[in-house]
Amino acid sequence: MSNSRPLVAVSAESVLDEIVRIAAAAGCELDCVPDLIAARTRWTRAPLVLVDAAMLSDDDAGQLPKRGGVVLVTDQPLDVVSWEAAYAAGVERVLSLPDAESELVDLLADVAEEPAAGKGTVLGVIGGRGGAGASVFAASVAIAHADEGGDALLVDFDALSGGIDLVLGAEQAAGLRWPDVTVRSGRVSMSALRDALPDVAGGDGRLVVLSCGRSGDGPAPEAAAAVIEAGVRSGYTVVCDLPRELGPAGWQVVDLADLIAVIVPAEVRASASAYRLVERLRHRARRVGLVVRGPSPDALPADAVADVIGGELLTVMRAEPRLASALERGEFRLRRGGPLAGGATDVLAALHDDAKVAA
Repeated sequence: MSNSRPLVAVSAESVLDEIVRIAAAAGCELDCVPDLIAARTRWTRAPLVLVDAAMLSDDDAGQLPKRGGVVLVTDQPLDVVSWEAAYAAGVERVLSLPDAESELVDLLADVAEEPAAGKGTVLGVIGGRGGAGASVFAASVAIAHADEGGDALLVDFDALSGGIDLVLGAEQAAGLRWPDVTVRSGRVSMSALRDALPDVAGGDGRLVVLSCGRSGDGPAPEAAAAVIEAGVRSGYTVVCDLPRELGPAGWQVVDLADLIAVIVPAEVRASASAYRLVERLRHRARRVGLVVRGPSPDALPADAVADVIGGELLTVMRAEPRLASALERGEFRLRRGGPLAGGATDVLAALHDDAKVAA
């Protein structure tokens, strides 16, 4: 419906072309009109109005009711007469292209995105040692949240992992992977991501997956931040599967995360490895917690592992039966009442309880 689209009353073709291009990048549909007479019936109902100086110089401009959310877009310096017309029309902002392109993207993306009931949260998952099972646990948390009726965005940051879509058995699912994703501005729309990425059915919620590919690079830091922030704005729980060697994009996740969960097998060597990792993380992470995974070869208690590493114990898990064969066949499912489901639920509770306190 046109009432949910920004109203564009712009006569300068160069400005109109730029607005259309930027709106497409923001995933926002426009309601374009040729003059202010056509704009009259939609003027007060549109969520945002974009005009140019030529339109405001029209005699009909003075007959339009005052309203908020009117933005003048220009690609030329404004003269005194244009500034006076903008003031008289109640223009709230003047955006000069191309310098203000990112601001216009933000405005249009705000209109395009569905309003969220609440702010989303960000969880980073990383292995305390190689082969700790971080990818499987990250997938389990995202599935558990979707099974509970929530919206989850599972993001893969390990370019050498082969792709987290393989964990889900979704490697043939249609949609983009990181090598296909290009972020041209500092912001992307969650609705555009939903349309472009594989959507893995789960429970009453939604699980959207952005996986690394079987070849190609992982995300740049700017793209990582844009994707995560899109999920947070739309109220998603964003679960990030991180490599042990974080790199620029990985550290970007650490900076944005509400909680970093470190997966630690209950072993002496794994504890020593996780200790070094946690020491690096705690300088930048808001909160670091431990997921201790059994079985222990020598009955090493989970509390002892947490004491050695010096981290908060989020949950303790025993081994998931027949997990390796299910992963090999692409048939991994989160078993209700199983160890992974219980551990994922514990970590989600810690993540969301912490977010409530912060709010």
